[in-house]
Amino acid sequence: MRIFLLFVTLIIINPALHAEEKKVYFAGGCFWCMEESFDQVEGVISTISGYSGGHLKNPKYADVIYTDSGHVEAIEVTYDSAKINYKKLLDTYWKNIDPFDANGQFCDKGKSYRSVIFFENEKQKELIDNSFRKLENIFNKKIVTLVWKFEKFYKAETYHQDYYEKNFIRYLMYKKGCQREETLKKIWN
Repeated sequence: MRIFLLFVTLIIINPALHAEEKKVYFAGGCFWCMEESFDQVEGVISTISGYSGGHLKNPKYADVIYTDSGHVEAIEVTYDSAKINYKKLLDTYWKNIDPFDANGQFCDKGKSYRSVIFFENEKQKELIDNSFRKLENIFNKKIVTLVWKFEKFYKAETYHQDYYEKNFIRYLMYKKGCQREETLKKIWN
């Protein structure tokens, strides 16, 4: 009886235990902006800013931005697959980047700000390839976003996490200065 009550209590108190949580990884320039974009999507449980794709273990911000660590600013998106699927997350990703800029995103330029979609399995890779073909047909232009096999994600320093919420005014000035919203409207409207 005790075990049954404990089980019932856990399910009622913590519904996340029975949610189908999955993770995906995207790089779209500034990870603060990517966090904000994905945090607004129904079915997304959390986002974490970090670094991925490089050869340096446990990189710090300075390593990624100022040295050739191979990493890009990326986000880890944890989502409930009962509420949203990978394809919809991929659609969200595309609508929040400039897929035609090989040198970075918006005002952030350099290797560490390139757009990259990380895949973990062949099903994800197939969905990515299909989305590339679809977008290239729509725009009649080559997509330059990179596609890399996911290896490892390193969480960024604490001050980068939820920056857009903790430093709202500064973040808005940064985003406005980069003309992120204006550029996205030109591309996607």
